[in-house]
Amino acid sequence: MADAPYTPPKVWKWEAASGGSFANINRPIAGPTHDKALPVGEHPLQLYSLATPNGVKVTILLEELLAAGHSGAEYDAWLIRINEGDQFGSGFVEVNPNSKIPALVDRSQETPIRVFESGSILLYLADKFGAFIPQDLPGRTECLSWLFWQMGAGPLLGGGFGHFYAYAPEKFEYAINRYAMEAKRQLDVLNRRLGEHRFMAGEAYTIADMAIWPWYGALVLNQVYGAAEFLDAPSYTHVMRWAREIAERPAVRRGRMVNRTFGDPAEQLHERHDASDFELRTQDKLQAAGGSNA
Repeated sequence: MADAPYTPPKVWKWEAASGGSFANINRPIAGPTHDKALPVGEHPLQLYSLATPNGVKVTILLEELLAAGHSGAEYDAWLIRINEGDQFGSGFVEVNPNSKIPALVDRSQETPIRVFESGSILLYLADKFGAFIPQDLPGRTECLSWLFWQMGAGPLLGGGFGHFYAYAPEKFEYAINRYAMEAKRQLDVLNRRLGEHRFMAGEAYTIADMAIWPWYGALVLNQVYGAAEFLDAPSYTHVMRWAREIAERPAVRRGRMVNRTFGDPAEQLHERHDASDFELRTQDKLQAAGGSNA
């Protein structure tokens, strides 16, 4: 006998067991669950993050800034293990009351500045260093339009398509079809734009590309969700061209490694405190030496 259709109750109540693989990190209330101060390193910028697409946006920009010669962009990247609830520690909540990674503290100022939300961090750093954002009003506006497009579209891709296709405890045809349609519509938006321009904001590489690539570039390159074939990624030829070009940038390769705790140990740098860490402290080297990076 088929299960009875679900009827929402008059008042929703939280069931901690629901939610699939992310049930233990989701809750309907804000605020800290425990006292835990955040570590502070020696560099001006302190990043608290994990190598999810939103976290990768920021580490790519920081590595690009350093590659471009902005020495003030040196940073410490501390690992926030969201599956263990680090984002609910009192120190992290003080930096980001929304308890989501990434979060940044700029300690180069007399009074340290906290910055949360990945798009806000990208914009803050681009303005701080005058890099990777057009300086003319039309160009800046185009760049920010695409940056905010990603901020609005990303939850539908990640929390919508990605969740129901890859992470939900059951496969629901309606939900997968609904969000697959939206994911493909978004890819078509990008494909049309990139058919006319080399990069998202025009002919220059900007924070708009750095925001969009970890989600949509990684999607078509089959680096997230394992859904490239399902979504017919090769048919989005301009997105594929753009995704491959950005993936080859050395700073992007480094940025993807920072705070990464999954995949090839040679591509995992749990914490980043110095440029030499990419050569000396990746997880494969630490494991071989009998140590750990975090």
